[in-house]
Formats: sequence, C-alpha cells, structure tokens
Amino acid sequence: MSDCVKVLIAYDGTESAQRAVKYASKVLAQGRDAEAVVVTAWESTIHQAARLSAMSGVAGAGAAETALTRESDVVHAEAQKTNAEGVELAEAAGFTARGELVEVATTVWTAIIGASDAENVDVIVTGSRGQTGLRALWHSSVSEHVLRGCKRPVMIVPSGAPEL
Repeated sequence: MSDCVKVLIAYDGTESAQRAVKYASKVLAQGRDAEAVVVTAWESTIHQAARLSAMSGVAGAGAAETALTRESDVVHAEAQKTNAEGVELAEAAGFTARGELVEVATTVWTAIIGASDAENVDVIVTGSRGQTGLRALWHSSVSEHVLRGCKRPVMIVPSGAPEL
C-alpha cells in the first residue's frame, strides 16, 4: 500500500485559501508523498454577463456573445495567475503540485466536485469565509455545498483558524 495522498486544493487566492494550503500540508502531507491538484474555478465573462442579464430580467442575454475567446478573457487570465500562485504555495508547503483551471458551467461547488471526481483525489481541501447569521443565509458557502454534495472526504479550514 502506498503512503501517497492525492489532495485537491480549491484555491481562489483569498487569505482563507492560503491558510487552507498550509493546514493541508501540516495535516495531510507530513511524512508522506503528497500530490496536490490546485484547482481554481472560473466563470467566463460571457457566462457572467448572461447570468446577470437573466437574473435582472433584461431581455437579450445573448447580446453578451462576442468574439471573446478563453485566451482573451481577462477573467481567465486572472484565474491563471491565481492558480499559479496556489501551485507555488502548495509546492512551498511540501506538496508535489500542479494546477488546474475548471470553468464554471453552473456553480463553483459543482465544478470543484467534478474536478475531484475527474482527478480521483483522496480528499478535497477548501477554506471557508466564516460568515454567520443573515449574511450566511444570503450567501451560501461554497465549502458547505462541497461538503454536502461530495462523496469523498472534505477538509474545511475556517477563516478563524490560527495561522501556522
């Protein structure tokens, strides 16, 4: 039996995501070979515009269609930079790491779960914003949805966790 662990780290560049990388290393990677697939979910500008247009009830959501390509989409370029930062952090934390961008077709959490299934990881690691009360009711947590919708172990590092 191999002592290697394969981890999917959901990384969006936030302080919470950075903390999650450090905790994943401390808890999951110490004393063993550890592979991290650092996943950054992104939603194309065209998809964002269509979603917002549909939510607002404004007709003509298709008007967002342009000659925009994935390579020219500023959101895609930003996601690439964010993902590269996550890979660098994971490698510095002791993982053998590689990056993966996943395009959001419906929700961020389904994109993360889909990537975990495609990569057949042992565990998903994600940070949490730590919102409570009314704010938590209005803005559902990606980490909570991943936990509830996934069939594999999930490690959620809350925003209140101390720095390592």
